[in-house]
Amino acid sequence: MNFQGVYYNSIDAKGRASIPARFREVLKEAFGDDALVVTQDRSGIVAYPASGWQKFLEKFAQLPNDQFREDLHLTTVTPATHCTFDKQGRIQLPQSLREYCQLDTDGVRDVVVVGGDGKIHIWSKAKYLETQAEAEKRLAENRQKRFELGL
Repeated sequence: MNFQGVYYNSIDAKGRASIPARFREVLKEAFGDDALVVTQDRSGIVAYPASGWQKFLEKFAQLPNDQFREDLHLTTVTPATHCTFDKQGRIQLPQSLREYCQLDTDGVRDVVVVGGDGKIHIWSKAKYLETQAEAEKRLAENRQKRFELGL
C-alpha cells in the first residue's frame, strides 16, 4: 500500500497544510508512522514517512565524502524537518520550505498534495499544473511505451 491520489488544498495563515486522511491512514498502516519528514525537492516539498527517512539517512551516511554527498546534504538533508500532525491532520511547513517552493507567497496559498509511492509531494497549484503539462507532453512523445504497458 502506497500513497496515491491528487488532492487540492490550501495552506492556512499559520503555514499549515492538511494532509489527506487517506494518506494519514497509509502512513500509519503501511509504515507504522504518525509523523512525516519534509524537505525540498525540485521546486516542491516532499514528505517521507519518518521510518523511510531514517532508512535514507542510514544509506546517506555510507556515501563517500564527495561532491554528490555534499550537494545532497545541502539540498535535501539540511532543510529536512520532522513534522507531527495536529488534531485536524495538518502539518506545519517551515517558512524556508514555503519560500523555496513559492508557497504562501503574495497571498497565494493553493497547494496540491500528490501521492508518489512511498512519499508525498506538496506543490504550489501553478507548479503542479506546469509539471503535469510537461509530463503529459513527454508521454505523448512516447506513446509506444504507454501502449506496451496497456495504457
